[in-house]
Amino acid sequence: MTELLRLDDVWAGYGDATVLEGISFTLAHDDSLALLGRNGMGKTTLLATLMGATQQTQGRIQFQGKDLAHVPSHKRAHAGLGWVPQERDVFPSLTLEENLTVTARPGHWTLERVYTTFPRLRERRRSMGNQLSGGEQQMLAMGRALMLNPHLLLLDEPLEGLAPLIAQELLHTIHSLVQEGSMTFILVEQHAQQILPMTRQAMILERGQIAYQGTSQELANDQALLDKWLGVVGSKE
Repeated sequence: MTELLRLDDVWAGYGDATVLEGISFTLAHDDSLALLGRNGMGKTTLLATLMGATQQTQGRIQFQGKDLAHVPSHKRAHAGLGWVPQERDVFPSLTLEENLTVTARPGHWTLERVYTTFPRLRERRRSMGNQLSGGEQQMLAMGRALMLNPHLLLLDEPLEGLAPLIAQELLHTIHSLVQEGSMTFILVEQHAQQILPMTRQAMILERGQIAYQGTSQELANDQALLDKWLGVVGSKE
């Protein structure tokens, strides 16, 4: 697999506060990374840094061989970076369908394909953004990111706050997208066991630094490491 993303010694944060320290890793086309760590350890900041939403003070980020140092957020999206933030950022005064099409770009992911992937969105296509449930908003946020036809999709705790049945439905969809192999994924999730089986690589952040890098399978099989860095007790938690 050819290289898609490379970070070399990246330091970043907000204002005078440094959150990420010396982050280095690579991802190939069609690769997948489980980004793990306790709350407040820098996972969301790393995704925000990839999107240009933090102050990068050191290091280099390359995407498809191009340096992103001076590329603004909207141009990173046009370059093929798709971001589904925790806040979802649904436009409340637009219909669901308008939310999907307002930033759409030509490619494999069309409105019809999003509706096929998320049938619930088709049913609610004329509803306003502020009339949707939390689960519907999350599906919409994912669908909108897919309509950008990204090469790399960043998912920041997509299951957070969802009812168990909706969370399982969305997890199944994410698993199918990862298995399809048409784009690269970085998945942030509190529950390691939910995303380690569907990803190839895993990384744990601790206080803004990389505490673990390796394969997802190796981490899933190492209960001592899971206990140490994530506080995971028991293989089925």
